[in-house]
Amino acid sequence: MGKEEKFKNSGIEIGIYTLGDIGPDPHNGKTISSGRRMKEIIQAAKLADEAGLDIFGVGEHHRLDYATSAPPVVLAAIAQITKRIKLTSATTVLSTVDPVRLFEDFATLDLLSDGRAEIIAGRGAFAESFPLFGYDINDYDTLFSEHIDLFLQLNQNERITWNGQFRSSLRNAEIAPRPLQNQIPISIGVGGTPGSAVRAGELGIGMTLVILGGDPMHFKPLVDLYRQTGIEAGHDPGNLKVCLTGHGYISKTTQQAKEEFYPYYSNYWSYVNVQRGMTARRISRTDFEQLTSKDTALFVGSPQEIIEKILRQYEIFGHQRFMAQIDIGGLPFKKVAEGIELLATEIAPIVRKETSK
Repeated sequence: MGKEEKFKNSGIEIGIYTLGDIGPDPHNGKTISSGRRMKEIIQAAKLADEAGLDIFGVGEHHRLDYATSAPPVVLAAIAQITKRIKLTSATTVLSTVDPVRLFEDFATLDLLSDGRAEIIAGRGAFAESFPLFGYDINDYDTLFSEHIDLFLQLNQNERITWNGQFRSSLRNAEIAPRPLQNQIPISIGVGGTPGSAVRAGELGIGMTLVILGGDPMHFKPLVDLYRQTGIEAGHDPGNLKVCLTGHGYISKTTQQAKEEFYPYYSNYWSYVNVQRGMTARRISRTDFEQLTSKDTALFVGSPQEIIEKILRQYEIFGHQRFMAQIDIGGLPFKKVAEGIELLATEIAPIVRKETSK
């Protein structure tokens, strides 16, 4: 039995997530409104639910070029028009949100959705929420540590007494409402930092690993570190669950997918680099071809190509969930909807079957 074999389950979950970016269409330069983007996100979740995908995620950004600064509000709207799909933040910037408010919001979402709420918590790739909510960026890590410790206690207890550095103390405080689930599932979003993988393992909660490109083998040490740390901390290996995420675009053939997606992918990184304070630089077609080659983690291709990439990652990581971000770079909603359909009907059934063996 291989090292990862014991972590395999009856078939991995397949889903999608969005960060709600509002980028210009590279073909005509037009940018849709926040209202329209929001409606398209909700419609995408409805399509994903109807098509049979397992989970839908909504990210958090506090910028005018993103539509989703309040994931629990968006997810609550989605909960009312969906029936079975799980609903998660992707991610919650835990360093700059009050854990009590976060718990109450997602406990409410859990009740509204009949037990489908989840949280992916991260420290955030952007820093705009720190000054916005009155936090010091220099407290980046200590804020996260304190907030996740408090959240986990809130998740376990109806009443809590607690003291910390960054918020007022709690004295036998009632934490309401309680979720329908026994506890709200939470995982830590990891972008490549070993310390985050160690933290998730020590706490015995899930790890969501963001792999946006390159050879996925480079990330295997992080997953191994997470599991090793969790086991050494005394946690049940079966509870040390891994989710992988990545960018994707699906079309009938791999060449068609590359031709259609290249302008949007290049456009996406051009404006994201500017948002991060770097120089705008469009990816060359030569670089794009390399980024989308068979052994990389950029999921662009035919359904068969995507199946092969997901299964290759599964052989490496033995993970329990895969989520694709398929709406970036100003991509028209029609293409997003087509991608959801292909992912749900031509990819997910085969991946679930192959990973249940």
